[in-house]
Amino acid sequence: MTHPEIHQKLTLVFRDLFDDPTLEISDATTAKDVAGWDSIMHVTLIVAVEKAFGISFTTKEVKTLANVGSLIQLIAKRVK
Repeated sequence: MTHPEIHQKLTLVFRDLFDDPTLEISDATTAKDVAGWDSIMHVTLIVAVEKAFGISFTTKEVKTLANVGSLIQLIAKRVK
């Protein structure tokens, strides 16, 4: 999958999870940019991303995520 394809699919995951059909994310988006994105929601988000893309992350990988861009890069490494 390309970066734009992952971004598009990830946007749908975010919109569904945060119940906001107008939510827009960018590579620079972090938890402080999205209302309701707290530590519990972060875990829920990671699980939703894993399910949506049919992949799984290690705890170490999740801890290294700084923003949506780094999440997209991690997804890109896993999906073919």
